[in-house]
Amino acid sequence: MAPQQVGIRAFREHLSGYLRQARDGETFLVTSNGEVLAEIRPPSAQVRPPRRPGALRGRIVLAPDFDALPADVLAAMEGDE
Repeated sequence: MAPQQVGIRAFREHLSGYLRQARDGETFLVTSNGEVLAEIRPPSAQVRPPRRPGALRGRIVLAPDFDALPADVLAAMEGDE
């Protein structure tokens, strides 16, 4: 299907509508005096690499005192400063 041509003034007046249509798969050529200025089209599908469970195994280490809450922090949270 050939892209729909739309004048720059009409595009500016109805920008959000054209962007919604582009998101839904439409393609537009924005023109001025018959000259194509821009092509508006839907975003290309982003290709993400497949997830590899366990890829960071051994690289993330928690501090030995991770679960310990310092007394001064506990006092501040309880309002006992």
